[in-house]
Amino acid sequence: MKFIVRIILKLIGWKVDEKAPEGLKKCVIVVGPHTSNWDFIIGRMPFILYGIKPRILIKKDLFFPPLGWILKAFGGIPVDRKKNNNITDMAVKLFEENEELYLVFTPEGTRSYNANWKKGFYYIARKANVPILICYMDFERKIGGFHSIFHPTEDVNKDIESIKKILSQYKGKYPEKGIY
Repeated sequence: MKFIVRIILKLIGWKVDEKAPEGLKKCVIVVGPHTSNWDFIIGRMPFILYGIKPRILIKKDLFFPPLGWILKAFGGIPVDRKKNNNITDMAVKLFEENEELYLVFTPEGTRSYNANWKKGFYYIARKANVPILICYMDFERKIGGFHSIFHPTEDVNKDIESIKKILSQYKGKYPEKGIY
């Protein structure tokens, strides 16, 4: 599968930053900027090259055949957003129950510009006591990969601003919808 992914990336002109964090078995992954549906398709490929099986919380409404089968194969976990679920506790439980877990989030929560990020990824990382792995996609240079490991502190707003600052240097498919 890695061979096929390398061919596809080469054909579409994308490169993957080959530096992957070693020894990290559990983390919350934030990927940005998220400006198009292509982010999921292109963004999933580096995980295959790294040998990492990411998990993604996706609204339950999308899990109908055959799309649901595809989403599950790609690591999708159905979440019923209509019910008053405690997603943070559910995600923390996933970390407790799994020896290895890479839970992926797009903190903007939308493909449009959003200055007010959803902070659930941050609270999950803090409560599960796992680091945040910052990943990027840069459509301008056609490269993506892992940027750095971030350890949350007690200051959520300062930490979110630090992560935004890192990801703001990259351009999404639609830069005007990106992080700035």
